[in-house]
Amino acid sequence: MSSILIKEYTPDKRELWDNFVDLSNNGTMFHKIRFLDYHPQGRFQFYNLMFYKDTELIALLPGGLKENGKVFWSPVGASYGSFVTGDISFSLALEIVDSFMDYCREKGIKEAFLIPPPLVYSINTSQHLEYAMLYRKFDFELHYISHAIDLKFGNDFLSHFDKTARKTLHKILRENKIRIEESEDYETFNRILLANKAKHNAKPTHSLEDMLRLKELLPENLRLYLVYYGDEPIAGSLLFLTNKKVVLCFYNMLLYEYEHLKPVYLIMYETVRWAVENGYEWVDIGVSQDTQADDPMTPSLNLIYFKERFNARGILRSTFHYKFQ
Repeated sequence: MSSILIKEYTPDKRELWDNFVDLSNNGTMFHKIRFLDYHPQGRFQFYNLMFYKDTELIALLPGGLKENGKVFWSPVGASYGSFVTGDISFSLALEIVDSFMDYCREKGIKEAFLIPPPLVYSINTSQHLEYAMLYRKFDFELHYISHAIDLKFGNDFLSHFDKTARKTLHKILRENKIRIEESEDYETFNRILLANKAKHNAKPTHSLEDMLRLKELLPENLRLYLVYYGDEPIAGSLLFLTNKKVVLCFYNMLLYEYEHLKPVYLIMYETVRWAVENGYEWVDIGVSQDTQADDPMTPSLNLIYFKERFNARGILRSTFHYKFQ
């Protein structure tokens, strides 16, 4: 029997929770209560767990219950979840996983799905938690392919973009027909976002109200860019500064009638330039799936090819799954 005690989160622990995420090895803004608070009351049945060993907080697990409390998901209402810890030993990682499994059995939870951030989000590289889950016979529900740019080349990043990207960017910067600016105009960005998604028969993850609420809750974690052609906003990007290591391009959007001006190239250039200047190590450009395909794991080859122009590499976003007997 594990000596770890698991307690359900209560609002008086909000500051303790978010401070733990800030100091953790693998936490992101998506793990914070401040992030989850953007959801309207009742949208999800949150079930956030705190792990204590001898009164010391050693792990967090944001999540929620579905199917009448029988299925636990981590995250709900966020991109990444799973266990948040310090840079822990394997034996402690295994103890944390075992305690969670015992807890689920006690509470009558029949299935668990956990989606940790990709490895590049960890401050110190470690997959102790992932191996502990696999050792305890978690399987995988899905793998998605994400793409991220390693910023190890620093200010020389442009020379590592491919020939087409370099040529396009030199032309954009030389001709100066379009410009990119940091902005607070979420309403204009939302119009571009809705128009872009409509071309693909899709809807964005966040409403305008959601984005404004996130900006209010986490002003230091959001950065918005708009691209202008003259005075006309034609494209934009919403960045999530997820932790001190990774910048996530959550939305890169353009109005397709201006596609010939290549505004997304300028967005990528400025995002990488700013991330390098501010000490980040990776720019995550998000998942690269064909959302129209029957198999959710189907890669979007054209999208991947485009991301590779900017020296992006594939990273796995995997869903760990366990079915309790």
